[in-house]
Amino acid sequence: MEKQRGSKNASGLVPTLEFETAALNRGFRNIAGVDEAGRGPLAGPVVVAAVILGEAWNTGHPLDDSKRLSAQKRECLFDLVCSEAQAFKIVSISPQEIDRLDILQATLFGMYRCLTEIEPAADYALVDGNHYPHTKVPGETVIKGDARSKSIAAASILAKVTRDRIMLENAARYPEWGFESHKGYPTKMHREAIAKYGLTPLHRKSFRLKPVQMSLL
Repeated sequence: MEKQRGSKNASGLVPTLEFETAALNRGFRNIAGVDEAGRGPLAGPVVVAAVILGEAWNTGHPLDDSKRLSAQKRECLFDLVCSEAQAFKIVSISPQEIDRLDILQATLFGMYRCLTEIEPAADYALVDGNHYPHTKVPGETVIKGDARSKSIAAASILAKVTRDRIMLENAARYPEWGFESHKGYPTKMHREAIAKYGLTPLHRKSFRLKPVQMSLL
């Protein structure tokens, strides 16, 4: 893995193809952006995505950090990326696996799977954050990468939309917990629901004690 690049202050950043172009200039061709959604929630999976935009990608498409986009815009861009990117892979890691591995290792495992399973195979990876998965694929971490790299921004959109859809499906199964509004994140409403109704199979039991204690203080 190469030394990471990036700034801790991402305010005002717009995703570009700077990192991808630099890798292309060094001879790489299938450059995958990798990002996740759902590290912080108390319930639900962590979802990881990898996207190879490819050299034919239309640079005019308005990719951005998924957190900056409306749900409607994310859905539109999800379909666009899936139809026009050279390749993509989405992996969901269950709450049970998160409890077994811990959230960081579960996320890195999801990244490893994405880079192992994407077709055509990636020969370079741009990974959001500062942790790189154990893989033979060379690459680099990019702090605030979803706000700096279009490939990582595309991956962030696929991961976020996929995870939101999973949580909306489960909201109908577990209506008391309000997953449709907080998507499993530790909001006051969610903590109160846990205190009142307990845990669902979606909850990460290794995350339970601290959030519930905080809500009852």
